[in-house]
Parts: sequence; structure tokens; C-alpha cells
Amino acid sequence: MLTKRIIPCLDIKDGRTVKGVNFVQLRDAGDPVELAKIYSDEGADELVFLDITATVDKRKTLAELVTKIAKAINIPFTVGGGISTIEDVKVLLNAGADKISINSAAVHNPQIINDMALEFGSQCVVVAIDTRNVDGIDFVHTHGGRKPTLLQTQAWAKEVCDRGAGEILLTSMDHDGTKGGFANEITAEISSMLSIPVIASGGAGNSEHFKDVFTFGKADAALAASIFHFKEIPIPELKTYLSFEGISIRK
Repeated sequence: MLTKRIIPCLDIKDGRTVKGVNFVQLRDAGDPVELAKIYSDEGADELVFLDITATVDKRKTLAELVTKIAKAINIPFTVGGGISTIEDVKVLLNAGADKISINSAAVHNPQIINDMALEFGSQCVVVAIDTRNVDGIDFVHTHGGRKPTLLQTQAWAKEVCDRGAGEILLTSMDHDGTKGGFANEITAEISSMLSIPVIASGGAGNSEHFKDVFTFGKADAALAASIFHFKEIPIPELKTYLSFEGISIRK
């Protein structure tokens, strides 16, 4: 049985870690290099680093910051935000990232998923899907959740998998920052449908939410931000709880 992964997420704006609710009302959460080192030392399985303003401000993720973070940690590290070309990926992998995450670029040009998987291997390519339920139907959103599309989330997830993505980072915008629990229903639906791992994101508020997303939600990994940044749930404590509850977890 594959172990479940705990992944802190560093949302970066202007070189600082920030956190909001439903993708807005951002507040400062600290220095990303310091936080990354703390999480690595505490036993996080991986890190995700997203430059949340990159697609809005048309800026590329800062390779310099990636290098600093990569030097500070010894766990796998995914970088996203404004990545749209093979050259962007090369720069970030050379800077120290293990994987890259694409969202808006994949929606606008799905072929880029095939191209990146072919060039760097599927294991390097994470496709982030920001989903929101509108009148009972799940739709993909882009540009940090600001732009709705006509793509239905489940169909897009299947296409992403078929095109060679190695993983999906599924964020429920309805749950993001609310601390009311993950979107277990759609996470389970997509996890059951696909052959690649699904990282659940959006809604973590307590340790039970992680247990629920790993059992009911069938997620392979669970990502959270504010509960870790503001030390509401220490990672070692969370892992001890999950292990006690019978969840296969990396020690």
C-alpha cells in the first residue's frame, strides 16, 4: 500500500508567503525559505511553492527564490505560477525544483502537457486544477481562480491524465481557506477514475479532515497552508494521529 503524503503549500506573492480565504483577502504568513526549512525538518513529505500572482501580473516565478528554497530542504519540491513553456520548466528544474505545476497554460494549450511530459517525464509534470461548483456542476477556473472556464472538472482531469501528467493537484475553491474540510466527494470521484495520484487541496482545518480525505476522499496526498503556517497543526502531531488511525503514512 502506498503511503499517503502530507504537503505544505507556500503561496508566494512578492517574495513572501501569503494565505487567504477562497483565493482572496491575503495576509502575510512569513518568509518562504524559513518556512520551507521548518517543514522539511518537521517531516513534511513534499513542498509545493506557487507564485500566485505570476499569471495575473504576467511575471515568471523567481528562479532565485526556488534555488534558495531548494538549498534549504531535502524533500521533493514542486513549483508553479506562470509556467507556460518548455524553457520555463528548464529554468525551474535547473534552479532546484523536482516538479513543476501548470494550470492556466494547460487549459489554454493542452498540448503543452504532452510536450512537457515527453521532454521531462510525466513524474515532473503536475497539473493544478482549481474547481468551483456552479449550479451543481464542477467547472475549472484559471488565473488564480479568477477566470471561470466552460471545462467541466472531471472531463478535464481525465484529459490531463491521458495527455501524460504525472499528478493532479485538485483545489476546491469553495473549500479553500474555510477550514471546513476537504472536498471529499469530487476528490474521490476523480481519484477513482484516474490512474495517477491526486493531491487534495482546500479546506483543511483539523487532523480529522486529513483522515477523511485519505479514506472517503481516496486522495493520495493532502495539501494545506494556513494550518501549518500559523502552527495550528504541527506536522509530527498530524502524522502521529493519522498513523494511530490506521492511515499508512511516511514516518
